Amino acid sequence: MAAKKAEQVLVDQWRGILAVHARTLCELDRELHPHGLGASDFEVLDVLAEGAAPDGGGYRVQEIADRVHLSQSALSRLIGRLEKDGLVTRGMCPEDRRGVQVCLTPKGRDLRDEVLPVQRAVLARMLAGDAAECG
Repeated sequence: MAAKKAEQVLVDQWRGILAVHARTLCELDRELHPHGLGASDFEVLDVLAEGAAPDGGGYRVQEIADRVHLSQSALSRLIGRLEKDGLVTRGMCPEDRRGVQVCLTPKGRDLRDEVLPVQRAVLARMLAGDAAECG
């Protein structure tokens, strides 16, 4: 009986984490939409901005996928949209010509910088326990 109760506590914790994640993503999408971005779009721009080398270097697609928790195919489609909008560029990785490197453009950096306070405010609000139902 105690094992069953402990198992249920784990399941309830897991479902609580999933609920907070879903509500937070929904709120991020709602708040970022007027800026032409979704939560995943912003996350890619943010990762690129935080890790950009002074020489404008970027990340390989696989490195971004590991940080934003998207499949490589979903990330490739997302990067394609960001590239079409002039927010990132794709090119051959200088160290490994088989790899694709993604770099933030000045337009992408400006948009990320503009939207950063919105994203951080949503995270602060949603992860502080004040998460309201999305709708």
